Amino acid sequence: MAVCWSVHRKRTAPFAAELAADLGVPVFCNRYRLAPEHPYPAAINDCFTALQWLHVQADELGIDRQRIVIGGHSAGGGLAAVLAQRADDAELPVAQQTLVYPMLDERTGFGDQVGQRGRIGWDAASNRYGWSSYLGHQPIVADRPWAAARRRKDLSGLPPTWIGVGDLDLFHDEDLEYAQRLRRAGVPTELVVVPGMYHAAERDVPDAPSMIDFTSRMRANMRRALSGSATGGQ
Repeated sequence: MAVCWSVHRKRTAPFAAELAADLGVPVFCNRYRLAPEHPYPAAINDCFTALQWLHVQADELGIDRQRIVIGGHSAGGGLAAVLAQRADDAELPVAQQTLVYPMLDERTGFGDQVGQRGRIGWDAASNRYGWSSYLGHQPIVADRPWAAARRRKDLSGLPPTWIGVGDLDLFHDEDLEYAQRLRRAGVPTELVVVPGMYHAAERDVPDAPSMIDFTSRMRANMRRALSGSATGGQ
């Protein structure tokens, strides 16, 4: 059993250590190359290479290949989502994907009416810049595989999924729509939407009761996945 988390933040080490202690499994932090210096497909290639390495080294590390959970926050969550898709295409087992307010659709912020969402933490202008940097041009995915998770037409066969997002998050709509499509494709999916939560709020106010509950529900689902229990839909 193990967790492979897609990250790029400096404060990842404390998060990984706490997660490993809580879940009782090793947590491998996959630090991917960053755009704009390293545009697509550098980051997803790095994530896939890390997952392949984990499978190759599983026996030596004492890890069950059928019990590897992948996940990430924000852009890392988006990479985890496309990593699940790429792993499925390569027939590489993934037990579950944990997507924390994942960045799934390059079109968000380009003419979308987001209303009150995206005012705190990550706004439409940031999203436009982020996706343009990642893709190396204005966000047009076209036929580029594993670029934006929401663009994939067939979601059947993907691993059980946990998605958590706040109702003030810019990614709210794309995350809900992705969860709904996963369910329609027969993928066990748990969706957690937190009223009044903005992007990355659990990092800003970790002691707020709603954020404690948010984090607890995420970890509880991962614990069930690592133990072999199916992810339930809500």
